[in-house]
Amino acid sequence: MAKQNVAEQFVDILTRVGVKRLYGVVGDSLNPVVDAVRRHSGIEWVHVRHEETAAFAAGAEAQITGKLTACAGSCGPGNLHLINGLYDAHRSAAPVLALASQIPSSEIGLGFFQETHPDQLFRECSHYSELISSPKQMPRLLQTAIQHAVGQGGVSVVSLPGDIADEPAPEKAAETALVTSRPTVRPGDEEIDRLVRLIDDADKVTLFCGAGTAGAHAEVMEFAEKIKSPVGHALRGKEWIQYDNPYDVGMSGLLGYGAAYEATHECDLLILLGTDFPYNAFLPDDVKIAQIDVRPEHLGWRSKLDLAVWGDAKETLRCLIPRVKEKKSRRFLDRMLKKHADALEGVVKAYTRKVDKHVPIHPEYVAAVLDEMADDDAVFTVDTGMCNVWAARYISPNGKRRIIGSFSHGSMANALPMAIGAQFTDRQPAGRVDVRRRRIHHADGRLPHPRPARPAREGGPVQQLLARHGRAGDAGRGPALARRVQLQPRLRRGRRGLWRLRGAGGEAEGPGGGAEGGVQAQGPGPRRRRHRPQRAVHPAEDQRRHGHRLRPVRLEDRAGRRGRPDAPDGPLEPAQRAASVTGGRRPGRSAGESG
Repeated sequence: MAKQNVAEQFVDILTRVGVKRLYGVVGDSLNPVVDAVRRHSGIEWVHVRHEETAAFAAGAEAQITGKLTACAGSCGPGNLHLINGLYDAHRSAAPVLALASQIPSSEIGLGFFQETHPDQLFRECSHYSELISSPKQMPRLLQTAIQHAVGQGGVSVVSLPGDIADEPAPEKAAETALVTSRPTVRPGDEEIDRLVRLIDDADKVTLFCGAGTAGAHAEVMEFAEKIKSPVGHALRGKEWIQYDNPYDVGMSGLLGYGAAYEATHECDLLILLGTDFPYNAFLPDDVKIAQIDVRPEHLGWRSKLDLAVWGDAKETLRCLIPRVKEKKSRRFLDRMLKKHADALEGVVKAYTRKVDKHVPIHPEYVAAVLDEMADDDAVFTVDTGMCNVWAARYISPNGKRRIIGSFSHGSMANALPMAIGAQFTDRQPAGRVDVRRRRIHHADGRLPHPRPARPAREGGPVQQLLARHGRAGDAGRGPALARRVQLQPRLRRGRRGLWRLRGAGGEAEGPGGGAEGGVQAQGPGPRRRRHRPQRAVHPAEDQRRHGHRLRPVRLEDRAGRRGRPDAPDGPLEPAQRAASVTGGRRPGRSAGESG
């Protein structure tokens, strides 16, 4: 048997823990590893056009399968591009191992070409980040990195100089057992008894669930039935809790809907179950709160707790169900369910009823149709922004589907690269992609923007839904939704069959006004110039109307000069062009912000 080098030993260890593919971009410092992957039958190299795509794809695959995945970047700028996707994977608790190749070990610290220090750069977005400095160190260091990623849920980074990767591996290297799954955590009996007393003493209890309830749907439903509790959820808890749930009162937070906000504020006891809900402004400060979480560092860092319980959501509920007393009154539960039904019928469904013939198509209606057409086990990958809103309100989970996005990190341009990773799980990936953001990764879509494409070179069955906005639809949503006022621009029909943007402040739409929360913004909206369709103008007519002949100019210049007798003959300067297009306002400000 031929002697292995360090890169081949590295790849062998990855395959032993179940890694099936390595996402990345080939580079010279990665050549030994790429060659080892090429010659190994148990792992494949997935070539992408940008390292950020590799990190997002690995993170998506890890979220769907729950197993360790891997990505790689070449030295210097190559592995620097991994950082955004690794931040997202780490904050989503996705087990990802990142290989950051390094410059020759003899040149580290001497300002060599493309020198960075990835072992330091990635520490904030990983549980473990270390540099391999000798062949003998590699097996144990890689094993430690794997166990950090799997055991703690998140990212581990291994930095490997290219020259060390090509050196012979040490003989009789230790092959120790590797951790490949996480255990369940049961709370102590004392914490269980204290939580039982809190629940029995409260007349009105509300459950607010997050991603930590994955796999605990049956236990949550049984527990809610016994204590007659409304069940709300955060965005990351939607896919695990909303389906087949007769106690569902919707979602709270910036994208919230239904009666979840009321249910969490009008109860006597709020139980935060497996959620790291970040918006404490949406949590009550005058009711008792108990939190159950498998990660003790999350207990109490969002709100003041009356009881903190360290444990797995499913295992904790199994302990609680036989011990708590069954409540008889459904008055609070039924009142919250009625509020939730009224909110869905009056606001959320207003944009999907009788709109199938509207032009242009309402994005809410598109989301509703996509929900009906997608497979029962489809994976929806969602871009940050308005695509998040549509997915949160119109995509229906069923226990088999997955809805993933950059829900904790909030990165843009995540949907397409996540869909690339999702396609390898043998499920139908459907990406809701913002056209503006798809440009960042359109090279991985194989065809030029904006045509629909198959990602990377794999020819995978990714269904892309592109959403084009006239302006950033989610800009300023945070302060607006804090006041429960909807500022999202809507399209209104004008003369000649044209459509133009009208803000909620100027004209309300649908039942309950234009605001998602049923509250209409106050005051008239600003008047806006009507945009008329352009038509071809004959040079003679142009000379008769404006006293000069039509001159060939750049397209962006023509948009600002057309129909203006005082327009200069030469091309416009950038400031003049911006003033022409924005009507005299400073670039970057909407009509509602002018003045």
